[in-house]
Amino acid sequence: MKVNLLWVAMFALSATGVIAAPATAETIFITNAHLIDGVRDSRDVTIEISDGKVVAIGSDNPDASRGTIIDAHGQPVTSSIYAAATQIGIVEQGGASDTDDRSVASGPLGATYEVAYSVDPNNLLIQEARVQGVARAMLFPGGGSDIFAGSGALIYLRDGSDLVVKANGALFTGGSSSIAAAGDSRGAFWQLIRNALHEARLSKSKKTDPPMVNQLASGLQLKALRPVMDKDIPLAIWANREIDIRSAAGLARDYDIKVVILGGAEAWRASDVLVGQDISVVIDPLDELPASYELVGARRDNAALLDKAGVRFAFMVSGQGIYLSYNVGPALREGAGIAVANGLSYAAALRAITTSPGEIWGDETTRGLAPGVSADLVIWDGDPLEPSSAPAHIFVGGKMVSRETRQILLRNRYMPAALKQ
Repeated sequence: MKVNLLWVAMFALSATGVIAAPATAETIFITNAHLIDGVRDSRDVTIEISDGKVVAIGSDNPDASRGTIIDAHGQPVTSSIYAAATQIGIVEQGGASDTDDRSVASGPLGATYEVAYSVDPNNLLIQEARVQGVARAMLFPGGGSDIFAGSGALIYLRDGSDLVVKANGALFTGGSSSIAAAGDSRGAFWQLIRNALHEARLSKSKKTDPPMVNQLASGLQLKALRPVMDKDIPLAIWANREIDIRSAAGLARDYDIKVVILGGAEAWRASDVLVGQDISVVIDPLDELPASYELVGARRDNAALLDKAGVRFAFMVSGQGIYLSYNVGPALREGAGIAVANGLSYAAALRAITTSPGEIWGDETTRGLAPGVSADLVIWDGDPLEPSSAPAHIFVGGKMVSRETRQILLRNRYMPAALKQ
């Protein structure tokens, strides 16, 4: 009889205790939670977490012997923040070129540029965003030398070096840089976009590889547009003026593609076509002052008007171009609070920074807080839409996030001794 020596060896080792049984996943109970997620507003809730996922949400008093109990003391618990459009991880210091990989100024890539290759898990903005309660984000490319800026990446701010969930999450235009690439003409930009979509549709129907005869769109543009034409990813278009928003809606109608609007300062004026073509908008709730002619129609109740019209939206906060969401967590919470102060419901504002971004970008990994989903949540020390509040406990993938960042370590190292006492 043949003997499996491997099994014999394993049996012998297990008998001596060298091989231990698999460790049971840690179970965490968050008790006395005030659960608010844009749908529910429930107090005295118990949330059970195990193996990185939410196991149950109820009102039971757990047995302390079954796991670790964290008393929320009645404080708010929400899903983690989802940054709908930011550049953390691909630019660290705007004035330091060796930390700035948001765009392609020249070279052959153009529309096929993917920011996913530039995501740095050690980027300090990633670290700061995580301790601010941000668990997921869409990273978008800046403008370049093409009418298309490239592909954005969906990231998950978990531990480790692999943050990218989807490398090709959406194809972006570059705003003013795209217009410059079209010859500094807004009209020419829309003509070239339409022509590129037309040639991409021909290429798909004829099942030919680019380049095609007599084409204006480059082969790289057609390659980048293929997943857009297949409706695998949306075409994300920077547009603030009503006329441009309506032109973008025309693309969704005429070419049967998914379109997402970024900016959307005058989206309130075009809510009819946004609803009609099922187009989502990522807006800046702080837009109000006409810093440029693009923002002449901006108003602080933009989100409230869109919500009333039935338009799906999420928030981004860019400080009117002054910074690139360096303080992405607090900025989004403050922006959501300002939207509430200007007529938006609290529930809709909370969804705009937690669950709505995932719906907009087709990120099926985020479905709020429910049994079976990843345990990405935050216990706040106060109202999450109040700027002076902060995370008390942060969980990403069921693991508690350490609050110790490089910023904190530097503060502790150079703090005068008198202040440490």
